[in-house]
Amino acid sequence: MTDSVVNRRRARTLFALIAVSVLIVDVLTKIAAVAWLRPAEPVPVLGDLLRLYLIRNPGAAFSIGEGATWVFTILAVVVLAFLLIAVVPGLRHRGWAVGLGLVVAGISGNLGDRLFRTPGFARGHVVDFLQLPYWPIFNVADMAVVFGAGTIVFCWLVKGVGHDGVLESEREDAKRVEQEAKETAGE
Repeated sequence: MTDSVVNRRRARTLFALIAVSVLIVDVLTKIAAVAWLRPAEPVPVLGDLLRLYLIRNPGAAFSIGEGATWVFTILAVVVLAFLLIAVVPGLRHRGWAVGLGLVVAGISGNLGDRLFRTPGFARGHVVDFLQLPYWPIFNVADMAVVFGAGTIVFCWLVKGVGHDGVLESEREDAKRVEQEAKETAGE
C-alpha cells in the first residue's frame, strides 16, 4: 500500500468534492460563454495564445462524428455508469479519487449539454469556447477529462497503484501465492 491510501469514505468524499466542484465550474463557464460571447467573434485573452471563441460542437474533439451525437451520449452514459457503479465504491487512493472526480465531472458536463441543449434531447451540441493555437476549441469539461485521465494513468502505470490503493506488484504477488496454494491443495 502507498501513503496516499485513505479509508473509502474519505476517498469517496474527495472524489465527490472534486466532481461536484468541477462540474459547477464547467456549467457556470458555459452559461457565461453563451451569455457573453458571439459565435465567430473571437475574444483575445492572452493575445493569440488563448482566445475565447464560442462554438456548438455536435461531435467529439476535432468535430469528429458530427452526425453521431447520440452515440457519444450513449457512450458517456455507459462510461459514467461503469465508473460510478464498479470503480468508485472500491476507491481508497487519493490520486485516483482526484483523477476519477475530474473524469466524472468532465463526462457529466458534456453529457448535460448533449442531453439538454439544442437541437434536442440526446442530440444536443456541446458548448466549447476556449481556443489555443493548433488545438480544437474546448471547455472546462474537456480539460477535466484530460487531466483526470492523466492523473489516473500516472497513478496506475507510473506509481503502480490501483484505485483501491493496492500496489499492482502486491496484487500480482497475492495472485501467485493464491495460485500456488490451489496447486498445493490439488496435489
